[in-house]
Amino acid sequence: MGKLNRRTFLGRTAAAGGAVLAMEGLMASSKLVSLPGSRVYAGGAGDYGPLIAQASNNTGAVRLKLPAGFQYTVIGTQGTIMADGRPTPTAHDGMAAFEAYGMIHLVRNHEQEGGGASSVAIGSIPYDPKATGGTTTVVVDPVTRTVVYDFVSLSGTVRNCAGGPTPWGSWLTCEETLVVPAGNNSYTKRHGFIFEIPAANYGETSPVALTAMGRMEHEAVAVDPTTSIIYETQDSNPSGFYRFLPSQPGSIGQPANLAAGGVLQMLAVAGLPQYDTRTGQTPGVQLTAVWVTIDFPDPQGSQPSVQNQGIAKGAARFARLEGAWYGNGSIFFVSPTGTDTGILKLVYESTSSAVLEAPDNLHFTPRGGILLCEDGGGFNFLRGLTPAGVVFDFVGHNTSDSEVAGATFSRDGKTLFFNYQGTGETFAVWPRDGHSWEEGAL
Repeated sequence: MGKLNRRTFLGRTAAAGGAVLAMEGLMASSKLVSLPGSRVYAGGAGDYGPLIAQASNNTGAVRLKLPAGFQYTVIGTQGTIMADGRPTPTAHDGMAAFEAYGMIHLVRNHEQEGGGASSVAIGSIPYDPKATGGTTTVVVDPVTRTVVYDFVSLSGTVRNCAGGPTPWGSWLTCEETLVVPAGNNSYTKRHGFIFEIPAANYGETSPVALTAMGRMEHEAVAVDPTTSIIYETQDSNPSGFYRFLPSQPGSIGQPANLAAGGVLQMLAVAGLPQYDTRTGQTPGVQLTAVWVTIDFPDPQGSQPSVQNQGIAKGAARFARLEGAWYGNGSIFFVSPTGTDTGILKLVYESTSSAVLEAPDNLHFTPRGGILLCEDGGGFNFLRGLTPAGVVFDFVGHNTSDSEVAGATFSRDGKTLFFNYQGTGETFAVWPRDGHSWEEGAL
């Protein structure tokens, strides 16, 4: 596979298991506020040893199977009462770790829906009072890896699936839906948008739908910190891969004004209009990528959907695009910045679901490895991917086969956080004394 830090990746679902594609190009080397600066891969050859059922440090309950050299705490469990007096929502999904006031701030999605007559939003200033999705923020002590403070940070949205951090210290949460008010639901607003949450805040954010970024079944976003260009994946079939060029870009420490609008574009393959990436791809073949502009990012009435607008202009088709992440001057499955072209190449494809099944969220680790969160039909693992293209198990739940989501490292690179969606649990994992992350590929 070569050096992952010089490539960009995309996880997508394949018939048997999953695949990783790379869009290669020149990316500026910079650091996200929410991520440690990744460095050239220098870890061990692969896994960290067999998984062993272990008790958590703070509850004593046996919740995870981990390599012997690691320990963990359980934080932010569904149903527990938060510091704002509200119960922790269910369906934990995408998440990122930020640093603020000497603490770790985890901004976490909740893939809930609502829409029923008795549905109530999880917060006090919802976008839609009948939508039960949103985000919570969990403030974690970096030494004890336990909760200091937690609260609802956005409410009234639907199916907050993945999303992504920005260089200016905020979280972009994505609605994976196109639901609208109708006779069979009680929604009051159209959905399918992206919302921004400042990670350092200690209260609920007043929601603003970023309509210029597109109305679609959003999955994840990744931001180039040198330009503020935001790359978006779409979870539908067919789907497209997009980039949003804000009209008022930001910089490290200076937020972009996303509400001011911008231009939404969809990826196409040069010389191959309406190219279908879903079947028949060959590892190592390079395809030149270009971009077409979406005229109506928030389609109204009879205007075609965002992806149909792009396809009509020659954009490429993908199958259920999933995670995206920035790392070490590259963005996972994105075009290079500063030009209109890039190289798209299939790098890794699973041979069976036993090796890798339905990768969803993904994360580029501080040391240059890849973490893949499984969302398949069997027992789901948090799996690592080495630069040599070897997949290995890193975490398994001791009792649940539910989706893994939201893998993210603390800014100092010491602690890994992730969610198990079905049990509504967030975990913090770090090496035991005498062990380190450098012993393996993460």
